Amino acid sequence: MTKIHPTAIIDPSAEIAKSATIGPYCTIGPRVHIGEDCVLRSHCHITSLTRIGRGNEIHPFALVGGDPQDLKFHGEPTWLEMGDFNMIREHATIHRGTGNGGGITRIGSHNLVMGNVHIAHDCIIGSHCIFANNAMLAGHVHVDDYANIGGGAGLHHFVKVGYCGFVGGMARVSKDVPPFMLAEGSPAAIRGFNHVAMSRIGMDEMELEAVKEAYKKIYRLRGGAGVTKIASLLRDFPTSKALRRIAESIRAINEGLNGRSLEVKRTDDKRAVRVVRG
Repeated sequence: MTKIHPTAIIDPSAEIAKSATIGPYCTIGPRVHIGEDCVLRSHCHITSLTRIGRGNEIHPFALVGGDPQDLKFHGEPTWLEMGDFNMIREHATIHRGTGNGGGITRIGSHNLVMGNVHIAHDCIIGSHCIFANNAMLAGHVHVDDYANIGGGAGLHHFVKVGYCGFVGGMARVSKDVPPFMLAEGSPAAIRGFNHVAMSRIGMDEMELEAVKEAYKKIYRLRGGAGVTKIASLLRDFPTSKALRRIAESIRAINEGLNGRSLEVKRTDDKRAVRVVRG
């Protein structure tokens, strides 16, 4: 039987699983779905148009599914989707998507979102990620599985942090962070590779060596084209899945398929529309 505190305010259209727990003074808005075994501590606010999977725990004063902080948003129906077994700590804010940004913000499973973290509209978050206190993600940011974002870090809109990437505390990230790489500083630059996380998820020695060599050749050794360096690495480690992830990320960056290039394309598209309309 659902355990709902009598002070909670719940919209009639909300769907709450029988095994969920809703604490004191929580508010749940229209068209919200709360999955099995979820626990909402006191004073949580789930705004609207939000689907939350099973086993999630949301702590006091967190706001989940809020309206986007975007002047282009005019109340169109957009969504937030969250997977399973996420921990959302105090005062975190996670906003829905925007109509011109895909219409959805998506959070995977098994993520830890610490206090005061902000995840803006249209962000796509993988699974098993950690966001330390006060991390700030602007709109349209992508964070892949097993990434770690340090406290107080600021990620510019459209930035992508790759699989098992690491962003140091207080970093200002305005460019993509390829898989397995460690970015620090303001502005952030690649300063290492995420050996600790790679070991934790059980990557073998060959993969660790391949990523180490990729970091040295691409980011430490001067001279030579990046494409040539990657081709050489792929010859040296032909079976490395990690290296192929890195190569694909850098190829996508160079071809403008993800990251900040998408911001430029969006701006150009808007200018084209204005020209056509006169």
